[in-house]
Amino acid sequence: MEKLTRDALNNHLWRAADYLRGSIDSSDYKVYILGFLFLKRLSDRFEEEAQERIRDGLPEDIAYNDPDEHEFFVPERARWDNIKKTTVEIGQSLNKACEALEDANPAIEGVLVNIDFNSESRLGDPKNKEVVLAGLIDHFSRINLANRSLSEPDMLGRAYEYLIEYFADDAGKKGGEFYTPHQVVNLIVQLLNPEPGMRICDPTCGSGGMLIQCAEYVGSKQGKRLGEAINVTLHGQERNLGTWAIAKMNLLLHGLRDARIEKGDTIRNPRLLDGDGNLILYDRVIANPPFSLDKWGAEEASGEGEKASFNRFKYGIPAKNIGDYAFVQHMLATLNKDGMCGVVMPHGVLFRGSGDGRIRKALLEEDLIEAIIGLPENLFAGTGIPAIVLILNRNKAPEQQGNIFFVHAAKEADDSGKKAVLTPGNIKTIVDTYRERIETERFSRIVPMSEVVDNEFNLNISRYIDTLEPEKPIDVKAELGKLWAAEKARDDAEARMNELLKEMGYVG
Repeated sequence: MEKLTRDALNNHLWRAADYLRGSIDSSDYKVYILGFLFLKRLSDRFEEEAQERIRDGLPEDIAYNDPDEHEFFVPERARWDNIKKTTVEIGQSLNKACEALEDANPAIEGVLVNIDFNSESRLGDPKNKEVVLAGLIDHFSRINLANRSLSEPDMLGRAYEYLIEYFADDAGKKGGEFYTPHQVVNLIVQLLNPEPGMRICDPTCGSGGMLIQCAEYVGSKQGKRLGEAINVTLHGQERNLGTWAIAKMNLLLHGLRDARIEKGDTIRNPRLLDGDGNLILYDRVIANPPFSLDKWGAEEASGEGEKASFNRFKYGIPAKNIGDYAFVQHMLATLNKDGMCGVVMPHGVLFRGSGDGRIRKALLEEDLIEAIIGLPENLFAGTGIPAIVLILNRNKAPEQQGNIFFVHAAKEADDSGKKAVLTPGNIKTIVDTYRERIETERFSRIVPMSEVVDNEFNLNISRYIDTLEPEKPIDVKAELGKLWAAEKARDDAEARMNELLKEMGYVG
């Protein structure tokens, strides 16, 4: 049997969008295509497991009806053979199938019921809705997503990321709210260098890509792939219910069943708490929170009592319409005594005054900022603005104490396409420079805290590294040659003009 390749699967999933074009907004494509992918995968894998049990001698009735024999138990109404037989009220039948699937599997509670297959506001009038859903069911019936049919492990997880990335580009800014480009995540994971046994958190986890890459990175150190048992604890929180569901599906399809992903607003209602109601502490925190979020929860942060704010804002309450340092302080509050954080931030956190300035000064006085890495512009979906990676460390090495390492990596990208891309070579250059603390003119520099103080705690990269493009050296001899050639051409033209005027009798 010919196995399904990654490219073939990606193309098949992308063609599924053809059934939705003209019916719904492109930013909603992901909701339905990813939902169908998840339903088909669970059903095909369930069928495969049942057949394996039967070959091992288990009676067919038990193989198909005993939940203990399956990683995910798929009730009869949610099995694909029944779904593809549905010809009327398809949306309602799919919703009931999702409900039955979640009832049978607490691990995916809330994941599929957020997808309303019966929504006329999204899928159009009843006739159009039935046509669209019937087309998608037929389309997904043409591929088999059981393990034996896939050409490589973790192919479904990779396909999931492919769709999330392309829908982020297609949906513009709205998509960029939940997707961080794979290569940017790769860079931050390498900078943080998580180890086996660590506890890792993304408090604004979006579709879960940062947690997945952390697991993959740790697994590589153990000689394991995603889907195998990896010695790492993954936690996340996401406020958008639909994006939370995507994160849960994404992690499950990557074989990361034990990841804890909470629903809710991280600032207003942190949900990653221990048994005593305190914030869980982590070895690594990685995040790309929304930039300069308006109405981020300043009122709640100013509430009475330690539990109201979980003692997160001891360095100050940010302006109510710029939430960057609210997220930074939350992440710091969740680091253990040796913990590190890598967070994507706008450049404004480096130099803004008022409340941000006071918070930045306090962080610097406690020597919590280890490195600032300026990224190229046009990396992220929906925006062309450049960003930075801020590295925070509660236990800086002796050689790092009392200084900050700046990296001006604004040109470290391939910008030949529609969006800039950090190539493996770009990433290696940045990571090697950071790890070895290499100082390179116009690129990287170790800056003593005394210089930062002299600059009134302003961390703008251009204050410490010359970011202006150097002028190309002038070849005086060549330029003089051009001048002489121009002067000769002018003289020749003048002589020719005088000759013509003389022939015409205008000059004696």
